[in-house]
Amino acid sequence: QVHLVESGGGLVQAGGSLRLSCAASERTFSNSAMGWFCQAPGKQREFVARISASGVTTNYTDSVKGRFTISRDNAKDTVYLQMNSLKPEDTAGYYCNRLNGFWLGPSQYWGQGTQVTVSS
Repeated sequence: QVHLVESGGGLVQAGGSLRLSCAASERTFSNSAMGWFCQAPGKQREFVARISASGVTTNYTDSVKGRFTISRDNAKDTVYLQMNSLKPEDTAGYYCNRLNGFWLGPSQYWGQGTQVTVSS
């Protein structure tokens, strides 16, 4: 079972930036594609960004392209989400997870998430 700990969320004004981190406790972290997801109140959890095991390939949902950047440090078993030009509609809980394949869904094990609130 993967243990995931997200951090870095907070309250920020529109146009501001945050950097989220996700630390994983898994020996095979460096072999796994990883993803970030978000869930706003009353809505389903949605895909935000994904990164390949090597970190070379990334993919984003359209609403964050050009504003968010996913990256990883396999030596630290950590994946990041740099969030720039934040908008109020980005307000949500953000979660990372190991992907079952680069284009496949997340595992069943979720961390506690980190809350991002963007004020207008």
